Amino acid sequence: QVPLVESGGGLVQPGGSLRLSCAASGNIFSFYTTHWYRQAPGKQRELVANITSGGSTNYADSVKGRFTISRDNVKNTVYLQMNSLKPEDTAVYYCNWRGFWGQGTQVTVSS
Repeated sequence: QVPLVESGGGLVQPGGSLRLSCAASGNIFSFYTTHWYRQAPGKQRELVANITSGGSTNYADSVKGRFTISRDNVKNTVYLQMNSLKPEDTAVYYCNWRGFWGQGTQVTVSS
């Protein structure tokens, strides 16, 4: 089991920003691709973004230009910077590394 701890979720108004963090206890993220997923109520879990070991990034079309995934190898943390948030971004966000999941962090976008 690889403990992954997400944090940074919360309630934000439309157009606002949040930064999610996914922390691990060791330097693991630089070796394999790390993913951010989200799951909205009544919907399937969907891939939001990922970052490869080489630092390449990929995004779902729905978040391109608004979200940025990054990695800090010293802090053993992967981030998801979310800007221009929309109500449809409301979901529980999960970090995934090699099939291991964190506990998720709730993001709610509402006025």
